[in-house]
Amino acid sequence: MILIIYAHPYPQHSHANKRMIELAGTLPNLEIRSLYQLYPDFNIDIAAEQAALSRADVVVWQHPMQWYSVPPLLKLWMDKVLAHGWAYGEGATALHGKSVLWAVTTGGGEQHFDIGDNPGFSVLGQPLQATALYCGLRWLEPFSMHCTFICDDDTLSTQAQAYQQRLANLLEVQHG
Repeated sequence: MILIIYAHPYPQHSHANKRMIELAGTLPNLEIRSLYQLYPDFNIDIAAEQAALSRADVVVWQHPMQWYSVPPLLKLWMDKVLAHGWAYGEGATALHGKSVLWAVTTGGGEQHFDIGDNPGFSVLGQPLQATALYCGLRWLEPFSMHCTFICDDDTLSTQAQAYQQRLANLLEVQHG
């Protein structure tokens, strides 16, 4: 089963993520947990989230890039749900053997990430990758969609279909 942890603070204004979620939702054996819909007060039900993670073979962290990072509710979700003694630490094996896919959209192009001492888009995924590995998750090659503010409908649709196909391929691998 694939579990999408979807964190878009303004889903009603989304173009790219909305299409991605709509197409992903047509797949079997897939659950979507929309954090901003479930927890508008930021009061996360840790037990429910850990139960959802327990059911999953593949976890997807899907969100728009915000100031070169994850939206605040996704960060809080990680802080609370990926708890010591459950997700990491001595004897914590709840997530071992599962995979994680980072699915991210950005408003700008890849050149927007060519600033700072360590330029490039891939460096932005490093904290997420380190978190995943620390919890015993297998890091998959990320899915990224850039230029979503200026993409035309055809491009957005093509990219959303590529995302759906990526998820379908992961389901196929999980079920042989």
